[in-house]
Amino acid sequence: MRRTVRWRLLAGAGGLGILLSTTGCASASVPDVQQVAAAFENPSGDPQGRCALLAPATLAALESDASAPCAQVITAVALGGGTARAVEVWGDGAQVRLTADTVFLTETGTGWKVTAAGCEPRGEQPYDCEVEGP
Repeated sequence: MRRTVRWRLLAGAGGLGILLSTTGCASASVPDVQQVAAAFENPSGDPQGRCALLAPATLAALESDASAPCAQVITAVALGGGTARAVEVWGDGAQVRLTADTVFLTETGTGWKVTAAGCEPRGEQPYDCEVEGP
């Protein structure tokens, strides 16, 4: 069920702390982006609540791939989680690099939603993700 994400990590600091993109008003979104990524990655979180954090196309893809409702499959999805090491926000897109995972998000009319999670970088190749929309 793994897919690839064609977004690439922008070259940046690999040190400790959180790298923030401060282009325009993007830095104001960092706490919201970080909160959504953390809530989605929480393995003890309510499955329905975690599913509500998915972007509509990502939710539809997950349910289609699994042939089951999101709440039944989300707990079985392998997510690494961890603490945020870097957050980048650009326009209506964002990336949160956690200790053991990378999460991509998009800003919708109802707030930030997860478009891909369980993502592992593959050098110059697209990310390989457990959860991803079309």
